[in-house]
Amino acid sequence: MSESSNQNFNHLKIHSQYSICEGAIKIDDLQDFSKSNKIRSLALCDTSNLCGALEFAEKISKVGTQPIIGTQINFKYGDCIGLLPLFALNEEGYKRIIKLSSNSFLENDELSDPHVDFNDLLDDNTGVAIFSGTIFGLFGELFNKGKFREISELYKKLKFKFGDRFYIEIQRHNDHNELGFEKFNLTKSLELEIPIIATNEVFYLDKDMHEAHDALICIGNKTYVNEKSRIRLSNQHYYKNNSEMTELFSDLPEALENNYNFPLRCNFRPLFSNPILPNISSEKGGNADDVLKKDSLHGLRIKFDKIFGIKANDLNNNKTYLDYKDRLEHELSIIIEMKYSSYFLIVSDYIKWAKNNDIPVGPGRGSGAGSLVAWCLSITDVDPIKFNLIFERFLNPDRISMPDFDIDFCEDKRDLVFEYLTKKYQDSVAHIITFGKLKARMVIRDVGRVLGLPYGFVDSISKMIPFDPSRPQSLSQCIAGEPRLQKLVNEDPRVKKLTDLSLKLEGLNRNVATHAAGVVIADKKLTEIVPLYKDVSANLLLPSTQFDMYSAENAGLVKFDFLGLKTLTVINNTQKLVKKVDKNFDIENINYEDQKVFDLLSSGNTVGLFQVESAGMREALVQMKPNHIEDIIALVALYRPGPMSNIPTYNDCKHGRQTPDYLHPLLEDILKPTYGVIIYQEQVMQIAQKLSGFTAGQADLLRRAMGKKKRAELEKQKQGFIAGALKNGIAKDVAAGIFLKIEPFAEYGFNKSHAAAYAIISYQTAFLKTYYPKEFIAASMTMDISNQNKLSEFYEELKRLNIEIARPDINECFADFRTIDDKFYYALGGIKAVGYEAISNVVKERTQNGKFQSINDFLNRINPKDMNKLQLEGLVKAGAFDNINKNRQSLFDSIPNFILKTKNIFENKSVNQIDLFSEEENSQNDIINEIEDWKFEERLSKEFEAVGFFISDHPLNQFTEIFDDYKIIDYSNFNSSDTIRDANIAATLLKVQERKTAKGNSYAVLKLTDLSSVFEIFIFSDILELNREILKEGSSLLLTLVKSISNDENRFKRINVQKIVSLTDLFNNPINKVSFVVNSHKGLDLISKTLVEEGKTEVNFKIIADDKTLKFKLKNTRNLDRKSLNLLRKREILSTIS
Repeated sequence: MSESSNQNFNHLKIHSQYSICEGAIKIDDLQDFSKSNKIRSLALCDTSNLCGALEFAEKISKVGTQPIIGTQINFKYGDCIGLLPLFALNEEGYKRIIKLSSNSFLENDELSDPHVDFNDLLDDNTGVAIFSGTIFGLFGELFNKGKFREISELYKKLKFKFGDRFYIEIQRHNDHNELGFEKFNLTKSLELEIPIIATNEVFYLDKDMHEAHDALICIGNKTYVNEKSRIRLSNQHYYKNNSEMTELFSDLPEALENNYNFPLRCNFRPLFSNPILPNISSEKGGNADDVLKKDSLHGLRIKFDKIFGIKANDLNNNKTYLDYKDRLEHELSIIIEMKYSSYFLIVSDYIKWAKNNDIPVGPGRGSGAGSLVAWCLSITDVDPIKFNLIFERFLNPDRISMPDFDIDFCEDKRDLVFEYLTKKYQDSVAHIITFGKLKARMVIRDVGRVLGLPYGFVDSISKMIPFDPSRPQSLSQCIAGEPRLQKLVNEDPRVKKLTDLSLKLEGLNRNVATHAAGVVIADKKLTEIVPLYKDVSANLLLPSTQFDMYSAENAGLVKFDFLGLKTLTVINNTQKLVKKVDKNFDIENINYEDQKVFDLLSSGNTVGLFQVESAGMREALVQMKPNHIEDIIALVALYRPGPMSNIPTYNDCKHGRQTPDYLHPLLEDILKPTYGVIIYQEQVMQIAQKLSGFTAGQADLLRRAMGKKKRAELEKQKQGFIAGALKNGIAKDVAAGIFLKIEPFAEYGFNKSHAAAYAIISYQTAFLKTYYPKEFIAASMTMDISNQNKLSEFYEELKRLNIEIARPDINECFADFRTIDDKFYYALGGIKAVGYEAISNVVKERTQNGKFQSINDFLNRINPKDMNKLQLEGLVKAGAFDNINKNRQSLFDSIPNFILKTKNIFENKSVNQIDLFSEEENSQNDIINEIEDWKFEERLSKEFEAVGFFISDHPLNQFTEIFDDYKIIDYSNFNSSDTIRDANIAATLLKVQERKTAKGNSYAVLKLTDLSSVFEIFIFSDILELNREILKEGSSLLLTLVKSISNDENRFKRINVQKIVSLTDLFNNPINKVSFVVNSHKGLDLISKTLVEEGKTEVNFKIIADDKTLKFKLKNTRNLDRKSLNLLRKREILSTIS
């Protein structure tokens, strides 16, 4: 054998984090490692997929390392399934392993791991190298089963088909049975003249990662670290250096030599590709450009006929039409020049199909709503000229990037669109894969489980880690910002180990999922471009790419977004309910200038309205008092961190309290609609066009430069802006001043195209709530049937609207929320654990055969499959059987008897047997345990568990007797009054959410309910830490609030919590001091008879008789509880406590 010129060991078995719960190497880390260690070549060989192939090839090659693409695929031989490593030597080989990897998922059943038949490997193997694999692979499995002859036969077949591209792999990790397998393989190598190659299965880079990697293996296999029979790997699976590997295989120079030379055989890596689009126009005749022009012009004529009422014969004499046509031709020229005609036609095709098949589609989303072509093709419903939107914000010839239409579909019917795509594009369409990560909370839970720590213990630790998707924190940040967790880490060795391992595993891929909203469509069979994946258990119509969104786009696939927007489903379902009352109602034909709708928005009563229902948005609406759609567009754009500070200026200018600043007379037309406030990115672009003569494309580049804050680019744009302004006769210092003024706005300016589209949906929901509140709320609550926080808000809204509500009742209510005549029926499917489908069957039985007359009748008529223990418990706790039997505890404790009885009845029916005693009158009593019902507080507590809020009564009603003692008022009165600056309020806690500020300080959002409303209050770390033990959901509290109001015109209000006390403790604690006011002997006698026993209450008297007042205090303290005091008060004896 000739000497190699490259005496470096090559690691050919690198497992990145895409080897799910097996590889612990992030490709970014591998890139840095390769660069710092000057590594010549690396081969990726992830298990069961090629997910990281393109990312690996791109990033590794950037640092001068040769990337080799491989993978391990499961092959089936007889009854044995196991892994074999394959490597792409050239482009043809890469396509072959893509096909094999894809087939392992696509041509598989639900029961087996993804695999292909061994014979498929032999069919076509051009450009592919194959290794025999590890002791845990296919041949290792056969070896452990003693099938030595079968291995020999397969080795011969592989040698015959692959020739010198088949290697027998030798590994030395000291894993179980590895040595015996090596001896067998060395013998076979000599016997069959098959070359050997030395490899090392690398799962992590650093040696000290072994213990954490062991935990990762357990997470993936759902086992425990201390299990004896689980998979265990040695501590030799780290990235060993050249000298370690050379020494390890010094006795096998041939194995090393083949390893040294293997990269020389590989001359391919996958590269980034330009977008690959199918030519949709071929089926319509002509090329895509011609079809786009024809369809766009036809669509414009239809819009003018339908919206403007101008017929085709009159169009050429209509100035407005000619203006629209000029804009259309301008857009078409850019689209055609950029070769995106097919993209527009594809999107238009599936949107038109959806609309023609009664599938609600959103009016638009993102910058795509700025395209007139999109409007003409029915892609969007937003007229970009009416709303002053700019096409170049969406597609700019000076900024080459793919157009991106984000389309909202009704959630319930989105799958029908996927069915259509499958039929139309067949093997050329797929979803995009996503990866669940071991994030801070998840990694603590997973590692805690595999370490065998008690669930409650791990749960309490994970809850110390804030969950805030808008501001995610790493585990180390969470520990640094949580003193309780730091204390546990320092004091409890179990927690120390838990956090140490979790920190090493944090951020790795944990599982594979599908980005259901993202779809890619190609011009050929997808398996010729990218590997595919399919999760048979997920029941999705389409497969997914093995590449994530970024790699899929880099591979040349064009992404189309099919976003599910539940509001469209709510609007559609509301419309169906309304049509039962008004057959001609159509949401598309509503008036967008209806003052009653704006009155509703201005009132701030916006529960359930799209984009405008948060507490802050409600307050902004009340201050703004919108009276046209442009106000809603502005608010959607402004209500974000940063621009939010401009809402007061907008409002003051709108209502004449402040004069708008238009910066320059030339800009008045641009800034007048927003009262001088620069809100939209489009306005920044228009300013550049008007003042400096920028083209729309140049103006878009200026907007981007300002948004990205790159100083060099910004300075260049500034010079161009000033130079253009000078040509228009504007002084240099004036132009520079305007540039400085618009720059901050551009940093957070919003896309008006998106705001306009979403404002339309907001208005539609407001219209429905204004004119059809019961139908709108019924549709909304049914949509959120499993979200009890939302149901609580809607329930309070129904009460505010004085709509009569039928509480959960097995004989009156339905599975979903309904409104019949003037009554609103609460959904039985909205009760926790009941289940929509099961209760639908129960309701169907009631509808067909009459109401349930008794518990016995109910049990006789239902199928036991529709009613298990948890479902019955939920119905009982919610009071659904109150009209049959009011004793909830009695029913609750009898549920095991009910379950047994339903099974017996069902079994008897199935064999046609009759229960001779079923009709006895006393049989109901036999199965119901006669015990006392739950007390008021427990009854409501159980109801809260089932419904998520209080529906039959309010917990505060048991404490109303002490409201006067503590001067308790309603929160709504406190909040709305400018004169009340501090007060006590009583409220029941519905939900507590702990979060962190940007600086890492703890705070919590409390969702509370009092006797008049539901509201939210913020508490900061000091109050949170002091009261954590009493902040339990369902507990009733007394809160001392202090309000500060700013002196400016906007009267900004801040409410702080000074103190929190448990109402139950307050109510049950002894009375410290009482003062009675008595004006008769009778009253004095009553008090005397009550205060018999000595106790801890100080008693004061004020006796009024014959215009004289006598004050005194009893020498000895007495025993006086709340119950006795309330009895005295009912006898009209005045008293105060302190």
